[in-house]
Amino acid sequence: MSASPSIARLLRYWHTLRWLRPVQFTGRAWHRLHRPRPDLRPAPPLALPPGRWLACARTPSLVAPETFRFLSVARRIEAPADWNRADWPKLWLYNAHYFDDLAADDAAARTDWHRALIARWIAENPPGQGNGWEPYPTSLRIVNWLKWLMAGHAPVPGMLDSLAVQVRWLRGRLEHHLLGNHLWANAKALVFAGTCFAGLEAARWRREGLWLLDREVREQVLADGGHFERSPMYHAILTEDLLDLLQVAQAANVLSHDDLVAWRRTAIRMLDWAGAMAHPDGDVAFFNDAAFGIAAPLPALQAYAQALGVKLPPPATPGLRLLDASGYARLQAGPALLLADVAPVGPDYLPGHAHADTLSFELSLQGHRVLVNGGTSTYENDAERQRQRGTAAHNTVVVDGQDSSEVWSAFRVARRARVHGVQAERQGAALRLSAWHDGYLRLPGRVRHRRSWQLSAQALVVEDVLEGHYREAEAHFLFAPDAASTVRWQVDGGEARMEDAVWCPRFGEAQPACKLVVRFLQPRCTVTFHWD
Repeated sequence: MSASPSIARLLRYWHTLRWLRPVQFTGRAWHRLHRPRPDLRPAPPLALPPGRWLACARTPSLVAPETFRFLSVARRIEAPADWNRADWPKLWLYNAHYFDDLAADDAAARTDWHRALIARWIAENPPGQGNGWEPYPTSLRIVNWLKWLMAGHAPVPGMLDSLAVQVRWLRGRLEHHLLGNHLWANAKALVFAGTCFAGLEAARWRREGLWLLDREVREQVLADGGHFERSPMYHAILTEDLLDLLQVAQAANVLSHDDLVAWRRTAIRMLDWAGAMAHPDGDVAFFNDAAFGIAAPLPALQAYAQALGVKLPPPATPGLRLLDASGYARLQAGPALLLADVAPVGPDYLPGHAHADTLSFELSLQGHRVLVNGGTSTYENDAERQRQRGTAAHNTVVVDGQDSSEVWSAFRVARRARVHGVQAERQGAALRLSAWHDGYLRLPGRVRHRRSWQLSAQALVVEDVLEGHYREAEAHFLFAPDAASTVRWQVDGGEARMEDAVWCPRFGEAQPACKLVVRFLQPRCTVTFHWD
């Protein structure tokens, strides 16, 4: 007998909130109730590090003096109210407040646009008001404005005082209630500001930022180099962040030799993980929240690291590699590359970017993506966001129409799947990976999903076994657009059909695709993919 809707809702909240840390409760209360007064004192003296800022490659987003292209959509910010329009997606508005274009490719050619835009932002966004003063966009904007100054540009009138007001405001709004990549971004902004200004106040900013970063780097970067939120996209973002921090720290000589060496080693581990988890096209795999065009692809990160004198790790090689700490696996045989998710959905207290994608995988052949997870096109709290996070949007098994982890709202997870029994081995010329997850044990039939992959140069065998009682089960395999014809498949223990589907490789974008759906006719179902 199922629980009433009100009881089910209470249980969902319980299974979501029980994992949070005390600081997330107290931090959220503080964030909602405490509104610091903007500190409008003049800025400390500017003291930029020597040398010119060297930027990581980034596609420009400012396409005309007042027109931005974010998330596949171009809009013009023409009036002061446009910075906070309620009818535009908040993530799009956040991007407008980031000012990423100041450090994008060929930024010098848009200097006049940038100067006018900075002046407009200062005039049209009063301290403490609107989207632009939320901690995350404030953090990114502080860093981007300072990069622009370090690139050799003269400050716009009022810019330095505005920067100081923003940093002081941020110090009173650190995102301890969110933690993760948000708190990391807050700390990075404090380090940049404390390094680029002089005096006692700036020194306090720098000390606080370095203290936070020391703690967060040790927690957020796992032993295998992966970021603990298990999103390849966010991993790439934070890898670039660490390279930025290395650049400013080296230029300003604000770290001890040992700390600088530790940051370099961490950057190398993060680059190594990014290389292991990249497809042959150099871009991210679609596990959890991930999309093209948000983070720098692997070649850009590698070029940036080399320009800073960071030694690159060896490139990924054929064979089997299990990234134990983060929970992903890379299998490469001949023309085939398989990336598999045998990971937790994320840290228990921070699964906001998680999808119900446990035991999913992606496959590239001859350098091209063939089987892909569904991707991410929106962070809006709507039905499409729920669909994209759901199990059926990924290359794994759906039991009784349920998600393997209870994803809900835009960034919430209640009961979540855990992976057990991971085994990886070479069997002759083939590579084999197997594991099971307990996400469906919460169902009345207490189902365990076991999956194994066997990859050779000519074929991939995916075997799924369901232990327990269930009404229906389906395995989903989503093809990248125009990729279905590159493979042949054979099904044993199930009934196959092709369905129209969508792939969301970028925010704001959905491409027509198709997927193979295999209905289980018995508890063991095997799908074999062949290619020439």
